[in-house]
Amino acid sequence: MKLPELPDLPVRGRLDHIVGTLTERGAAVLVAPPGTGKTTLVPLALAAATTGRVLVAEPRRLAARAAAARMAALLGEQVGEQVGYSVRGDRRVGARTRVEVVTSGLLVRRLQGDPELDGVDVVVLDECHERHLDADLLLALLLDARAGLRPDIKVLATSATVAAGRLSALLGGDQDAPVVEVHGRAYPVDLTYVPPLPRERVAAHVARATRAALASTAGDVLVFLPGAAEIRWTAELLANEPDVDLVPLHGRLSAASQDTALRRGARRRVVLSTAVAESSLTVPGVRAVVDSGLARVPRIDRGRGLSGLATVRVSAAVAEQRAGRAGREGPGHTWRCWPEYEHSTLPAYPEPEIRSADLTRLALELACWGTPDGTGLAWWDAPPHGGLSAGRSVLRALGAVTADGAVTERGRRIAQLGLHPRLARALLDGAAEVGTRAAAEVVTVLDDDTHTPGVDLVTGLRALRRDRPPRWLREVDRLSRLVAASDGTDDPALVVALAHPERLARRRGPGSTSYLMVGGTAATLPPGSGLADAEWLAVASATRDPGRSDARIRLAAVADEQLARRAAANLLVTEEQVAWVDGDVVARRVERLGAIVLSEHALRDPDRQLLSAALLHGLASSGLGLLRWDEEALALRQRLDFLHRTLGAPWPPVDDESLLATADTWLGPELATARRRTDLGRVDAGQALRRLLPWPEATRLDELAPERLPVPSGSRPRLDYSTDPPVLAVKVQEVFGWTDTPRLADGRVSILLHLLSPAQRPVAVTADLASFWRTGWPQVRADLRGRYPKHAWPEDPTTVAAHRGTARNAPRT
Repeated sequence: MKLPELPDLPVRGRLDHIVGTLTERGAAVLVAPPGTGKTTLVPLALAAATTGRVLVAEPRRLAARAAAARMAALLGEQVGEQVGYSVRGDRRVGARTRVEVVTSGLLVRRLQGDPELDGVDVVVLDECHERHLDADLLLALLLDARAGLRPDIKVLATSATVAAGRLSALLGGDQDAPVVEVHGRAYPVDLTYVPPLPRERVAAHVARATRAALASTAGDVLVFLPGAAEIRWTAELLANEPDVDLVPLHGRLSAASQDTALRRGARRRVVLSTAVAESSLTVPGVRAVVDSGLARVPRIDRGRGLSGLATVRVSAAVAEQRAGRAGREGPGHTWRCWPEYEHSTLPAYPEPEIRSADLTRLALELACWGTPDGTGLAWWDAPPHGGLSAGRSVLRALGAVTADGAVTERGRRIAQLGLHPRLARALLDGAAEVGTRAAAEVVTVLDDDTHTPGVDLVTGLRALRRDRPPRWLREVDRLSRLVAASDGTDDPALVVALAHPERLARRRGPGSTSYLMVGGTAATLPPGSGLADAEWLAVASATRDPGRSDARIRLAAVADEQLARRAAANLLVTEEQVAWVDGDVVARRVERLGAIVLSEHALRDPDRQLLSAALLHGLASSGLGLLRWDEEALALRQRLDFLHRTLGAPWPPVDDESLLATADTWLGPELATARRRTDLGRVDAGQALRRLLPWPEATRLDELAPERLPVPSGSRPRLDYSTDPPVLAVKVQEVFGWTDTPRLADGRVSILLHLLSPAQRPVAVTADLASFWRTGWPQVRADLRGRYPKHAWPEDPTTVAAHRGTARNAPRT
């Protein structure tokens, strides 16, 4: 390729250095801000220095088409000659093509089919800093192919930010790849911060800032908004601005409409754009920028299984790139729609999509590459284990991978379609069920629900079939060509359910607008949806608003139970459920579709293992008081607890937690026959508890912790082990003759004596009987001998025989 006279952009003077560095080292990183010419001039220079093809990977279709058109124009040619492009549904490449611009996702597919990239000398990975999921995957696979199959292929990664250290390390392997920096020639840009008014919506806020920009500057105004809906709303608010053309720019527009935004207009323009204009596109004539400070990024709510786009604050790096657009052609001005003090709280760089997006498609590509878990690949950020595991679970349900993660033939066919695996499954299976054309029509809407403004999918499809909008029609035609032609009965709900079986939903009650999805998520129909009478829905799209636990249904079709059983047959489960519910065992046979119970019947003879588990759960939730604890059982438990606390092993713990943990041991026989709560109430807890006694140590139970203790009078009062230390309550006359306090557990613990009067009232508490006789007894004797004259009150109780009744033969004192 012979280079023409190239425009005087900052990168032009560094082209020889960039080409030479890449030729010498084989890999390099080019850091250059937007507008320096890195996307257009560098690939042309590389093509002029090599004999093979140069592939340029762009993260967006719009950027790929625009870059190819700009390079072709520099050569004075039409796209498809020496410079071409390939994006989903559109390819303009010829035999003479030396530079081909492709989307990252498409190059991943090409690499899967041809890991050696035959005929390719250089791959340029453009705008790596944006950290799109496909771009990160492409980088990992390309480096793997380069290491094993094509060590001669050259790789140049470009970035608009200076955070290139990790990228350099990945590309260089043992030695970091060189980093070439090109500085832009941006003009100064003034900044104005425009905080929102109370309760001001995004579109109104941005429209207010845009009017200020129109009034204060000349030239075109580039407005950054998070999505197509905000672009539409903002355009409606600015519709009456005089002598201004409102030009939308986003990825869902037709190619002709996108090209209009990238050309100068006859009048002053306000270009309302999504993030596509941040770095890889040049919008001519812009002298002012209005930045909403918002972007729409892929997110998945793993807990509810809902994936989609979330609106987030931009990073400081993105805000800087957006502002720089105002200073391309002269001094500019940027209005930022947030308070100045909030700017320091912005994240430094965008969060990589791989950390938070749905990884089902990435998991399929890894399975096709032969490394289902991604090990052995050089990642910028490795895919999170949870997200990758969730993606593989979806693929197993679709039949795309085996249990060990290996790709199946069906999985390869799904991957070849270039759609999300769910949509590919819906297209493949839906074509066989409802016909190729009908399936393609529904899948096109599922892939881009902006085609239908309402909630009722069937009503939206009727309108699309009647109006035949070109963008929708082109995609339907493309998808129809991907699968074998077939006929069937038109059933949009079935196609939706094939793509999202976990989103099949049944109404939670008569007249309710709340539904329960198969995946367990609650979802609500918005007012005026036209679907409120539906018992079943196949939900195509649902979102969860901040602060709400349930999802909001955005697009759905009426379904029924038969369709649900058919589309989600692998989620049908019939099982015995035996559980403790409201204080008793409930046993039933349940047929369910995921979280939705389809039918249930009482079980007369439930599985014994499930029954025992339910009874144990009842004991855990309601307490061991469900058993019959008589006085002896309670006393035994207290004695065992005393020995465990005092002597430790082998005496077992008998607190609630420990007893519940070992219930299958000491309650085994009873659990083997019990069926209900009343059966537990008949269990003799004391008898069951004896199964925990350690042998042969259990033979010493009555010695170490006797239930009753003989006293000198001959009686055997019960010891109270509920306190620490144990208590013996006994009339004082019955322990005459004792000089020392009795001890338990091989003498380790002294009991606490509660000495009683003849009326059974405590007169003294002591753990040191000898000391009590010397110091406490004289006062007790003085207080009580007049009140109870028939009882013995000797001066020295250690010399008097103990007795239970009155002291008929007691010595006079």
